[in-house]
Amino acid sequence: MPLIFESHDSLPYIDPEITEAERDRAKALITRNLPNDHTTTPHPSLAPLPAANFSEIFRQEIDRVAAGGSRQQGIDVSRYEAPDEPASESDEATLRQALRTAYISSTFLSDRHVNLQLLDEFGKNAWLIGNSQTEEILQGLERGLAGLKSETENVNKARKAAQEHSKGELLTLQENWKRGIGKILEIQVASDELRRQILEHQREPAA
Repeated sequence: MPLIFESHDSLPYIDPEITEAERDRAKALITRNLPNDHTTTPHPSLAPLPAANFSEIFRQEIDRVAAGGSRQQGIDVSRYEAPDEPASESDEATLRQALRTAYISSTFLSDRHVNLQLLDEFGKNAWLIGNSQTEEILQGLERGLAGLKSETENVNKARKAAQEHSKGELLTLQENWKRGIGKILEIQVASDELRRQILEHQREPAA
């Protein structure tokens, strides 16, 4: 849905190019009528931005960082590293923790091995299919762009033809308007002169 429902068309194929001084005066006039916050405040015709819908955990993290808390370094990968063998004299709790860490590391490495096998078997085809789909999207966008360019050129051609077809009539009307304005000014000057003569005649003493 368009934001502006009016079209103030110009006549670029008929009107002469404006001078730099005229352009500067027009820009100054536009700038003078713009509000002071026009660069930071959205236009009232624009729809408001949708409200952000973060999860509770995400919101807590945002609030924590906004309050000055340190940024987290992401996922802690140290638990997936190969654990050190505990000392032989370690207690049962330490041995259980080492065993738990070893299970976690083993599961991670096993899953990673499976993923690498799947990548080796299907990764190439998936990559080629993804490239093909991306290329199709790109080609679709390029076709749409070419269509818009063609429509724009057709509109400009029709606009130019319409203006050139009406150029003679517009110039004639413009000249008639100028002559009409000139005649109005001449009549106004003559009227002022006649009014002046009448006033002078009225001021003369009666014979």
